[in-house]
Amino acid sequence: MEPLNVSIVEAARILGVGRSKAYELLAAGKLEGVKLGARTLVRVASIKAFSDSLDRVS
Repeated sequence: MEPLNVSIVEAARILGVGRSKAYELLAAGKLEGVKLGARTLVRVASIKAFSDSLDRVS
C-alpha cells in the first residue's frame, strides 16, 4: 500500500526541491499538511496534484 502522508523531507525529495522550498509550498497552501502529534506530514495526494498543476516544458 502506498503511504497517504510523508514527512516534509520526503515530500521535498519527491518534488526535487529543498526542505525550505517544501515548507514555503506548505505555507502557501500549495501542499496540504496534517499534524500528527508534533510532526507535520504532507499528503501524498497534494504532492501529486501540485506536480500535475505545474507547467510542462516542451
